[in-house]
Amino acid sequence: MNISLTLTQKQIDELIITYASQKSSRELPYVSAQLILSDCTITIYTSKKVVFQGDGASLYAGVYSTKFKAQAGSDEVGTGDVFGPVVVAACFVSEAHYETLKVYPIQDSKKMTDEMILQIGPILMSTLPHSLLILTNQKYNEVHESDNMNAIKAKLHNQAYVHLNNKIDLSKHSTLNVVDQFTPKTNYFNYLEGQSKIFKELHFETKAESKYFAVACASVIARTAFLKELEAMGSKYKTVFPKGASNLVDAFASDFLAQHGISTLKKVAKLHFKNLKPLIDLQND
Repeated sequence: MNISLTLTQKQIDELIITYASQKSSRELPYVSAQLILSDCTITIYTSKKVVFQGDGASLYAGVYSTKFKAQAGSDEVGTGDVFGPVVVAACFVSEAHYETLKVYPIQDSKKMTDEMILQIGPILMSTLPHSLLILTNQKYNEVHESDNMNAIKAKLHNQAYVHLNNKIDLSKHSTLNVVDQFTPKTNYFNYLEGQSKIFKELHFETKAESKYFAVACASVIARTAFLKELEAMGSKYKTVFPKGASNLVDAFASDFLAQHGISTLKKVAKLHFKNLKPLIDLQND
């Protein structure tokens, strides 16, 4: 399949940055760049004409289509935070949903303020068919003994899509089901070996939350749940848990451990973070 589009310089620059690692070193006449992806070759001409060739041409070119197409997307949050759960959300966005929601400043949740997320998240959750999975810290620490982070995420994304597909038959309603790629497709499905149900009709793409509206919505839904869980944890222990991973977070973890002990720390923190190891080793001595 071949699709030709004329893009703006900004779109071309973003395209080259996104797939910088797949940029060909080959020089061609009248071509400013060529991107060799697994299922699509993208040739960018000096005239700003961009040609998408291959089985995935419609997927990559579709990002620049002015007409929205019904789609599903999934994303996860909390994996880079010492405190708080891992949350995965998947949601379906129809053309009608999009027309209703496009007035809101929905984008990758990492680019939105917590205040904005907590305002928009509940709107998305009441409007869109979605699936939301929350892996508590205690359960995460148990599972992480046998599964690495990518295996955990693969299983959660799969469950989210299985649940979403039970709510709305995606084969009938969605033109595209996107996962914000965190591991190659082959690895993703290898991690799912032994799972009772596997949702297979997926498209994997890095930085998908910046390209696909459904993934951005899933990102906001997941972040909303994460923030609420973190707030509930804070209320329970009469504190404010810091986000992310930093020296300040390490200091907070040390103080929390001194006050509550290792058994309680396991309920609120992901213990695999390397900076927590000295604290845990000291506790076990």
